[in-house]
Amino acid sequence: MSNTNKLKIFNDPIYGFITIPNPLIYDLIQHPYFQRLRRISQMGLSYLVYPGANHTRFHHALGCLHIMQKAIQVLRFKNTEISKEEENALYIAILLHDIGHGPFSHAMEHSIAEDVHHEEISLLFMNKLNEEFEGKLSLAIQIFKGEYHRKFMLQLISSQLDMDRMDYLKRDSFYSGVEEGKINSDRLIQMMNVVDDVLVIEEKGIYSVEKFLMARRLMYWQVYLHKTSLAAELILTKTLKRAKELHQKGIVIECSKPLFFFIENKITLEDFTDVILNKFAQLDDSDIIGAIKNWQFHEDFVLSSLSKMIINRDLLKIKMSEEKFTVKEVLELAEQFSKEYNVGIQEAKYFVFKGKIKNQAYSKIAEPIRILKKDGGIEDVALLSDQLSLKALSKQVTKYFLCFPKQLNKN
Repeated sequence: MSNTNKLKIFNDPIYGFITIPNPLIYDLIQHPYFQRLRRISQMGLSYLVYPGANHTRFHHALGCLHIMQKAIQVLRFKNTEISKEEENALYIAILLHDIGHGPFSHAMEHSIAEDVHHEEISLLFMNKLNEEFEGKLSLAIQIFKGEYHRKFMLQLISSQLDMDRMDYLKRDSFYSGVEEGKINSDRLIQMMNVVDDVLVIEEKGIYSVEKFLMARRLMYWQVYLHKTSLAAELILTKTLKRAKELHQKGIVIECSKPLFFFIENKITLEDFTDVILNKFAQLDDSDIIGAIKNWQFHEDFVLSSLSKMIINRDLLKIKMSEEKFTVKEVLELAEQFSKEYNVGIQEAKYFVFKGKIKNQAYSKIAEPIRILKKDGGIEDVALLSDQLSLKALSKQVTKYFLCFPKQLNKN
């Protein structure tokens, strides 16, 4: 196939036409590892709350590639030297930054593999692809790991104002229909600059940064941490945990081969050989949905009830509070459930449990978003902003939740 055929364009509902910059990027997009992202939803089970939120990680990765192209254009225009090799490495790193996500994104990190984070799996995929592509991803991997001497390159991929966040806020607000998440990524990118190898935003872009942080905070409360999506995600995690538990007791669990492998084996990061990575690459949302559709009819009360909840969107009730819920409250509800349904307390705890969520739009501990002042000085946006809201955004807010079946009396 000739190289010219590889410079294709995608039509994206957010940015219009996205161009593929070169044949190597095209070949990476065509790779089965990357095509799998078409079958991984970007927002997990959020479509149970926002019916339009059905877009995939594939969409998001291409969107990130597109705005990275824009950012490089702007920085070069402002006399930041970026070589052809560095440019390409940035495209590869941003394109593949999420390639390690499992089915339904975050819900799976704790139930399929044992606390293996998607960033770690992304890196394993990148290393494997680097072998296949004869070392052409080496620089991208160096940047992704933060080992490259030009610090701003990592900031474009992973920071408090990176291409990843810029795309997902814009895209997720578009698909969910939540207007509050809208950000002006064009203006933010136009305001970018590099000083002493560090990414900065010119002072006149400060309001766009404030709007971006505000949008992030609202999207977390309204969408990502929406209590119904949260309940659904927790139920999904517990469904898989129950399937693993039943399998260990010798009870037959039917599901696809790739999913069965992860139910049968306890996989940690150390276990991720090439063989296991390829098994992971076979997993996507359809394995999970297919399994829970079957499990609705399993003889185990816990597994079938949890599966039905997700399939029929008849979820547990979730109560939020500023105060912690007590162990006593959980136990009382669990006892009530165990009497009503004639199941043991351990089983009842699959339906009654507590936890907490945190939201912080801007972290003071992480690397700051730096503003380049008109006099050439550089300042953390939180110190420069006249907005009291930014001080509030830097504060971590914790909310506590209690999940329990609707039919139980909990005033």
